[in-house]
Amino acid sequence: MDDPEAVCRRVFGDRHAPVTLRDAVQRCRINSSFYRPHRPATYARWAASVPAGFRFAVKVPKEITHTRRLVATAEPLRRFLAEASALGDKIGPLLVQLPPSLAYDSDVAAGFFDALRERFEGSVVCEPRHPTWFTDEADMLMARRRIARVAADPARVPRAAEPGGWPCLAYYRLHGSPRMYYSGYDRSFLDALAARIAAGIAAGRTVWCVFDNTALGHATRDALTLADRVAAGADEHVIEPHLRPLVPRGILPRQ
Repeated sequence: MDDPEAVCRRVFGDRHAPVTLRDAVQRCRINSSFYRPHRPATYARWAASVPAGFRFAVKVPKEITHTRRLVATAEPLRRFLAEASALGDKIGPLLVQLPPSLAYDSDVAAGFFDALRERFEGSVVCEPRHPTWFTDEADMLMARRRIARVAADPARVPRAAEPGGWPCLAYYRLHGSPRMYYSGYDRSFLDALAARIAAGIAAGRTVWCVFDNTALGHATRDALTLADRVAAGADEHVIEPHLRPLVPRGILPRQ
């Protein structure tokens, strides 16, 4: 899967055929929700544009994670969930990405996740980035609330490379290594990851895998290569190439 033209044909088909988001991926992460709100009608329109099996992961707004730092979040959380709920059954995991400076505080974490769980019963994944989050205590706190911890690359500490928290969901975010957003992954890395994903699926775990190494176009190639490897070892898989730079403008309008 090293030929750029082959990658394009694999993802988009005939270059003269109309291209839609649903033709390219079965899963999509909505990243713009981190930066700005969207009207419920916008989420509903996105949901109506994709097939029944399609799911959207939705990134929780930075007002909640970065500005308020998980404290006093009732109003922005209510507003965000009211908007995103318009996705209906197309909604996938909510992604709670924390700022690197936010250290683990059990009271703050429990208070926020409890408030979130009072309002949302679906899948939730958390991507902490401060080293203090990667402990048995933090994993247990999240697991009790059905919050999965993201496995990230590059990993800030060794434990960050492995899924944690709630064991029924694994969510991988691969940003490129050694140079974030620019580097692609070699075959040995993808083979090893495929084996881990296939084993998780065989054990009944739901798996998401997001490639964010988009700067030089590696994300699509890596995702397709990984999908082929996983398909060889599992009957079902969920692989999401982060295709934002390759999806034609206008498919996911801002408002």
